[in-house]
Amino acid sequence: MKLLVYSAKKFEIPFLKKSNNNAHKVTYEAEALSSETAIKAVGFDAISIFSGDDASSIVLDKLWDLGVRFITLRSSGHNNINLKTAKKLGFKIANAPDYSPHAIAEHAVALLLALNRKIIVANEQVHQFNFLQDNLIGFNLHGKTVGILGTGKIGSIMVKIMHGFGCKILATDLMPDSDLIELCDVNYTTLEEICIHSDIISIHVPLTYDNYDLINSKNLDLMKNDVILINTARGSIVETKSLINALENKKIGGYCTDVYEKEKGLFFMDHSKEGIKDEQLKKLLSFPNVLLTPHQAFVTKEALSNIAQITFDNINSWEEGKTAKNELGLDLISS
Repeated sequence: MKLLVYSAKKFEIPFLKKSNNNAHKVTYEAEALSSETAIKAVGFDAISIFSGDDASSIVLDKLWDLGVRFITLRSSGHNNINLKTAKKLGFKIANAPDYSPHAIAEHAVALLLALNRKIIVANEQVHQFNFLQDNLIGFNLHGKTVGILGTGKIGSIMVKIMHGFGCKILATDLMPDSDLIELCDVNYTTLEEICIHSDIISIHVPLTYDNYDLINSKNLDLMKNDVILINTARGSIVETKSLINALENKKIGGYCTDVYEKEKGLFFMDHSKEGIKDEQLKKLLSFPNVLLTPHQAFVTKEALSNIAQITFDNINSWEEGKTAKNELGLDLISS
């Protein structure tokens, strides 16, 4: 099968090549899929896209007319693809779920520890030979109340890690996990209760219509003034305007994130020379109690290997005329 990989990053190509093992003719394209770059897929049976690619209706129409019939996502989330249009046209679509929930959960903890214990500030200071500790006060995680929004594959690992720190765990999920209740003494409750009582809140829910701007001014107002909010899920789950207002008015203690609601055209690129025009992001980055990483939680050797393997497992299944294990159907489309 001829496969075009959009948004191909230099660091992931070796993993993809290894998993392909010369079985398919693969072309790697650094540019993201868009209405303008869809034409590059002419002559290809399949494409692979990442979370920042545009697979909206108009783009899917173009891809179908060009002869593309299969789309495999190198991500778990698929909110960037119009599944209803894709299925109506006849595309076979599959994603890469559960590629490494440990990578994401561990990154969330790394963000928390780095912000709380002022690791970035300390590192900058000592490189200037400043060894004072005046601005480096943090707090113990032991004994703190941690709210986990979503206890799926990633959220459940986050629960176990924070339980290991000796934290009290509150959680919310449509399907409470009885094992977590027994093993980690998790107390399932409402989002409102989590916002009111938690010292730390970590987001691990998918971006859906219902979850858009889930963390808004109302919920931010309920939170403790020193709460640390962590987001390694999707940027649009947090309403950035309200978040900035909360940070300005010291209504929350800090924000750790690996995602941003308007990543398209910003993330996965180097803007160090020309700068950026997104004033909202500039404002967010201006706060000393904000730690943002560039959607890198998945960038571990294990995760990249798994993503590559799942990608070609999907392609191999279609090549053999089978249904891919991770194929997305109409039942996953929100009504």
